[in-house]
Amino acid sequence: MTSSPDKKQLEEYFSTPRARELLEQLSVAPGDLPPHVAIIMDGNGRWAKRQGKPRLFGHKAGVVAVREAIGACVELGIDYLTIYSFSSENWSRPRDEVSGIMSLFVEVLAKEVRELNEQNVRVRIIGDLDAVPAKTRRAFEDCCASTAANTGLTLVVALNYGGRADILQAVARCVRDSAAGELDLGLGAAGAAGAGAGTGAGTGTGTIDQDAFAARLSTAGIPDPDLLIRTSGEQRLSNFLLWEAAYAELYFTDELWPDFTRESLLQAFCDYQGRSRRYGGV
Repeated sequence: MTSSPDKKQLEEYFSTPRARELLEQLSVAPGDLPPHVAIIMDGNGRWAKRQGKPRLFGHKAGVVAVREAIGACVELGIDYLTIYSFSSENWSRPRDEVSGIMSLFVEVLAKEVRELNEQNVRVRIIGDLDAVPAKTRRAFEDCCASTAANTGLTLVVALNYGGRADILQAVARCVRDSAAGELDLGLGAAGAAGAGAGTGAGTGTGTIDQDAFAARLSTAGIPDPDLLIRTSGEQRLSNFLLWEAAYAELYFTDELWPDFTRESLLQAFCDYQGRSRRYGGV
């Protein structure tokens, strides 16, 4: 975020008394808000159960919360929002639920792409799309293509994504590039220290270090998350952004995902601004 959002515009968007109260507590000056927010959207099934409805009903309700999060991030000038939409472990869920989720993706993308373009949101996908049904894969690919020229918020959708699998894939790429003579796998001082000059990133040549390894993850080119939010009261990463979240601030809320609102996001940001980020220092 390079400039502060317009205060009047923020007050119009965050119009409830609670939102106004939180907005008063929040600093929206450049550098004070997390540039990259990641969310584990948990609790759709439990929310549906409380309503006496099938689990897919909760996933549909969760779409509203996604829309709220995107809109709030756009208004606040957040640069990146990454959402955990479907993990590589979610295939073990009942077949009718998985099929319903895949169809819901297609339906939602068709409805939302116009709004995403109006909001200047660019969509990017991380994860293994090969195992995703063709119709769902095409819907996401079309959405990415349609929004590619947008310059505002980057919405990163983790689809059939697993952090461990992504790390293994990056290792395989390092081995492949080493065999091609494009990367020296000898761990130099820069790589061991973890703050290397990035000789392997961007150019495709050099010695392995953290930058070179990160350049071979599916999140290449995306900054690490500053704030990672998980809803529903669970307090674990669930194989999400394992490499990237090393120094993310973690925020847990008991709210189930369909109940997560723009006010909920403001609360998370207020909590974030009360933290001291030392990155292992004093």
